[in-house]
This record gives sequence, structure tokens and C-alpha cells, in this order.
Amino acid sequence: MPDPTRRTVVCGLLAGLVAPVSLAACSSETPAGGFSGSGGTPLAKVADVPVGSGAIVDGPSGKVLIVRPSENEVNGFDPVCPHAGVTVSRPAGGTITCPGHGSVFDAATGDMKKGPATTGLTPIPVKISGDSVVTA
Repeated sequence: MPDPTRRTVVCGLLAGLVAPVSLAACSSETPAGGFSGSGGTPLAKVADVPVGSGAIVDGPSGKVLIVRPSENEVNGFDPVCPHAGVTVSRPAGGTITCPGHGSVFDAATGDMKKGPATTGLTPIPVKISGDSVVTA
């Protein structure tokens, strides 16, 4: 059997790297959005998310904006403005504002209140579990 060429070796390595990634992408344990299917990944302590405001935290698939409209309610959103990809500010006065171009979103629902964005913030399912905010 002849010695393999560099191209053969590189192609073999790439195929070996791509196959596990492709299989992981097809797994039924990761729904759209990339968060764990069973939920429960801790994101923050409830006490660290002020009522009427929020916090941007690291999630399992990127940043998560957690807002806390009331004592026992939390909502999660992708903190990237759908208009131009700028990270939005933490909620204040019931709204979330994008510092890039001034889009305004409802802090409780993520719905767009004022453009230039044409859609609201993308929801990320979260819930309160004990003293923590976790993925839902």
C-alpha cells in the first residue's frame, strides 16, 4: 500500500472532526437555540437580578439577558439587538434600549416598542429554581 499524501491525511483528519460535530448537531437533546433539552443549567442567583431590572450573564450557548419584571417572575432574551447586532442595555423603567441606534423593547416581553429594529428580542426560556435562575 503506498504512503498517504498530505491531502489524504488532512482530508481524513477533517472527516474525523466533522463527523462527531454533525452527529452532535443531530442529537435530540439539544433543541433550537442550543440550550440543554432537560434545562436546569444555572445562569444566575435570583438575588443578583434586581426586580424591575436585569442582568446579562453567560449561558450555555452565549450571553443571556435575564429580566425580572416582578419578585417571582424572570424572562430571558438574547441580548443582541435584531437590528444591527449591538448588545442591548439592561432594563430600566420597563424598557430595554439598544445603545447602537435607539431601538426600544418591552422589558417584560422583549417585544419591539420603537425601531429601527423590526422585531423584538429573541426569547430564551428561563425559570426560577430554588434560589437560582436556570435554563428552562
